[in-house]
Amino acid sequence: MSNQYKIKKSNKVRQLKKKASYDKKIVHRILDAGLVAHVGFNQEDGPVVVPMLYGRAKNEIYLHGARKARIIRLLEDTNRISLNVTLLDGIVLARSTFNSSMHYRSVTVFGKPELIEDHQEKLMAMRVISENTAPGRWDEVRDSHINEVKMTGVIKVKIEEASAKISTGDPDDQPEDYDIPIWAGILPITMKTGELQNDKKLKRGIKPSKTLNSLQIKYFRRTSAPTPIISFLYLTLR
Repeated sequence: MSNQYKIKKSNKVRQLKKKASYDKKIVHRILDAGLVAHVGFNQEDGPVVVPMLYGRAKNEIYLHGARKARIIRLLEDTNRISLNVTLLDGIVLARSTFNSSMHYRSVTVFGKPELIEDHQEKLMAMRVISENTAPGRWDEVRDSHINEVKMTGVIKVKIEEASAKISTGDPDDQPEDYDIPIWAGILPITMKTGELQNDKKLKRGIKPSKTLNSLQIKYFRRTSAPTPIISFLYLTLR
């Protein structure tokens, strides 16, 4: 089995090709660091993009929503979708706005959505999504009721094609601009949790678990990996 996604017309990166990667490990690592995927597909009225929580297991991505929700019904009837996960890590402040850009890690995925009907497979997928959002929480809370599972629509997307864009480095200014007496460099952007806030109906004496307290470390680590840069002029051009 290849460790690279095949380069096809759909996933081929056309701008800033040296920042592209089709390595499965890199693609999966970026997906596992994200929380929200922007899912794009066509409907009768035209294209639409919807932000959704997700989780990845091996070469499959899971999405979920209310079983009767319009988004689930639309995905069920769609032959192919594209989804993107982008992690912003910094603003590249160059000596001109033209050369200013962003540090980020980005993955675009293409695949066919499939509605999961099997109860056990649906539970597995729901756990994957939960673990990506709040690792360890699934084992702490009560089990899902049968009706709750029935009311949840879960979509499985096998990753057929994918590409990543990764870049790091200082501003890439014009040679003559380095003599301009203005500061240039990187303004880092990090995502981290704040302090836990008690539910107003929480019974007295109940404290957060070690799992919840450790989430602050998890979310801080999400942005600690090497990060990409790409000019905002080319952000959506792949």
